[in-house]
Amino acid sequence: MKSYLAFDLGASSGRAILGGVENGRLALREVHRFPNNGRKVGGDLRWDIAGLRDELATGIRKAFAAGAPVSMGIDTWGVDYALFAPGSREPVEEPFTYRDDRTAKIRPVAFARVPQDELYRRTGIQDMAFNTVFQLVAHAERDPETLKKTTFLHIPDALGYMLGGTFDTEYTDASTSGLIDARRREWDWEIIDRLGLPRTLFPALVMPGSSGGALGAELAARLGVPRLPIVKVGSHDTASAVAAVPDTTGEEFAYMSLGTWALLGAELAEPCPTPAAARAHFTNEGGLDRTIRFLTNIMGCWLFQECRRAWQEQGRDLSFSEMETLAAKCEALRFRIDPKSEEFLAPGNMPERIAAAAARTGERPESAGEIVRCVYDSLALCVRDELRTLEALRGRRYPALHIVGGGIQAELLMQLVSDACGIPVLAGPVEATAIGNLLAQMIAAGELADLAAARRLVAASFDVKTYRPRDDMKRRFDRF
Repeated sequence: MKSYLAFDLGASSGRAILGGVENGRLALREVHRFPNNGRKVGGDLRWDIAGLRDELATGIRKAFAAGAPVSMGIDTWGVDYALFAPGSREPVEEPFTYRDDRTAKIRPVAFARVPQDELYRRTGIQDMAFNTVFQLVAHAERDPETLKKTTFLHIPDALGYMLGGTFDTEYTDASTSGLIDARRREWDWEIIDRLGLPRTLFPALVMPGSSGGALGAELAARLGVPRLPIVKVGSHDTASAVAAVPDTTGEEFAYMSLGTWALLGAELAEPCPTPAAARAHFTNEGGLDRTIRFLTNIMGCWLFQECRRAWQEQGRDLSFSEMETLAAKCEALRFRIDPKSEEFLAPGNMPERIAAAAARTGERPESAGEIVRCVYDSLALCVRDELRTLEALRGRRYPALHIVGGGIQAELLMQLVSDACGIPVLAGPVEATAIGNLLAQMIAAGELADLAAARRLVAASFDVKTYRPRDDMKRRFDRF
């Protein structure tokens, strides 16, 4: 079996997964897993990117011990970046995390230079405080000299470069920046100039499937492995996840990638940066084969991940399955929060913040089960509302909702989403992001012809669980 190595990094953990086709099905094997958490550095929230580079090196060594991959690809979360001085493979400083508060008040500064509606019309990117455009404006306000002397790479490209790869940035991740012309799929130099950002700050753009160079000779020798080729995959994790949606109808479909974030939308051939889409907070990000991920951001598993962490700190170590069991015993549709609210963006004391938010509009959840049930019901309601908005924007009804990613393991949540939306939920595969990463490498290698062939392979390889709406619960959601 010809195998490929996918590095899939989320905002809380990362994995190295070997995959390839065996007996007509895609087979996966996890060879390394590691934590990833932002840390406070002088009052700022930053990523330990050198530590992540070292974990990837460990994953490469373990991958060769388990097999012989023909290439590797890296996907991560979007918007964040590292700065490099000319000729150096080490960043000038640890990258800020998107949860750092330096952008809290920067949007008015940016909008004074490029009005909000124009920025959306040209880039198609949902207005969110952590977008790269606002991070860079905040960086320029704080430390303009550093930006004049450096070039940035988004995190997956920075990691590839630190391992010995090429110095360029891949389109799907760069599209999350709010600085790409959505239609031309190139940097919007006019916006960049008007924002006062130096053009030298911006690297060359490449499309998924491009060569990303190879593992550096010195590192390869130290690891005792060949110079493994690096492929630019859909390096934004949601781009990879959407590539793994097992829809083979050839029709436009609705999807949600459910992990730390819940990204709900549809795959389009061209962007849809209309005033109505802007008002609805829908974004136009890049996908494989020059597709557009027309989607909206919802706070996803982050809400109960942070609750679990808070309870662990208090000495109560609940597993996710135990949290769901407690939630299932609680009364349905009693509490509600807005999962899209920026009040939940930062880490810390999440159970209390959820309880306080619910109390402002109704009853206050007190127990762990009630808090998790509040999150589940609120997410289901939010998905229903956003799906209806998507349908209105696209002028169509979707017969089902595909959900992929680790969040589908919350079976009660999947059922509640189906109940709320009134349509079947098709849940799977779990490892969608890593699968999409592998698929991009296989397309680049010529083992798969195109994205349609890749999705047919996914459909043939992984079980999809169908959840159907329960009439009584749908009526209760409609009344709530």
